Amino acid sequence: MKDSKLRRQIAFEAARLMYSRQETEYFQAKIKASRRTVRGWVKPADLPSNAEVRDQIQVLTRLHETDADARHGRLGRMRLRALWWLRQLDAHHAKLIGSVLTGSVRDGSDIDIHVFGNHPDTIADEVDSLGFACQVVRKQVVKDGQPRVFTHIRIDDEFPIELTVYPLKWIGHRFKSSITGKAIERASASQLEKLLVFAHDYDAASLSTSLQQIQGRPDRFQVFQALMVPLENVVQSPRWHPEGDALYHSLQVFGLAKDESPYDEEFLLAALLHDIGKAIDPDDHSVAALEALDGYISPRTAWLIAHHMEAHKIHDHTIGARRRRRLASHPWFEDLLLLGDCDRGGRVAGVSVDTLQQALDYIESIEEMFGGDPVQPSWSPHDDEPIR
Repeated sequence: MKDSKLRRQIAFEAARLMYSRQETEYFQAKIKASRRTVRGWVKPADLPSNAEVRDQIQVLTRLHETDADARHGRLGRMRLRALWWLRQLDAHHAKLIGSVLTGSVRDGSDIDIHVFGNHPDTIADEVDSLGFACQVVRKQVVKDGQPRVFTHIRIDDEFPIELTVYPLKWIGHRFKSSITGKAIERASASQLEKLLVFAHDYDAASLSTSLQQIQGRPDRFQVFQALMVPLENVVQSPRWHPEGDALYHSLQVFGLAKDESPYDEEFLLAALLHDIGKAIDPDDHSVAALEALDGYISPRTAWLIAHHMEAHKIHDHTIGARRRRRLASHPWFEDLLLLGDCDRGGRVAGVSVDTLQQALDYIESIEEMFGGDPVQPSWSPHDDEPIR
């Protein structure tokens, strides 16, 4: 196979992985794509560039997202939301970067913002005080053989928000793009206001009104509790659920999941919340659950809840071969099988379970219990951010 053809194939597969959100980092996407494309080892120098992968992602976006008006409308809403966050985070010298600024958004794009502060947890506390759930994540990325650590704050909002936190001493640094090698574009709140007026037909009055309508959301654990409590009154068929009501069943499933993966918040939430739709629409409880939880759970938790009934069909060998192959190819398939095991195991009458509040408190405290000490970067900053 010619090198040019191989590079194109790897670039396309890496783009597909990133477009589908299976990978978010260029380097990891290219490594996984090379393993799927070539039997054997590919030297890093022979991999496609980030720019080549980015170009293929844009091809996929044009292919699958053909409604230009819808894309422009979503871009305007994302920029408005970004402006609101820039204003909230003004004390941290917030700057918008990435696809929302450049206009190359696609389904699932994040709003990427650079903020500066020596204590990321303090910034996270400020986000929490606004009524938004967030998570501090320290991610190590290998670039040119050198490990580099990025500190992110991921915020659950109408659109995913990712803050990248840098020390205050880097405020004046001009970050370089891993795609072009040039300084990345970035915008302050005032610059983004001008863009909204120019590109999205806002004026000062309409922009002010729209920003005032953006409010903080309820704490997600309050939402979870409100959705779980009605399950106590959901009576289930003794044939399938001899243990009793749906709340007692859900707490049993949570307990079994905690024994299997005590540190995995997304999996534990799927175990606890998988049946909340039974108190909303018993005829299609999975869809009802996802609608109620929209914006409050991760894509992985949502996928597990969406397919938890199929896990039983896999166990009973009643699922179609084609459907099973499709599920088996998914990166969270093994998690789905484990959730199915916990779901079937959580049907025993009389066993002791945590209270609902104990279960929610445990999940909320996972990061503190298992997060470990912060990892401090020891490298000079430059932009190595994923496409959004």
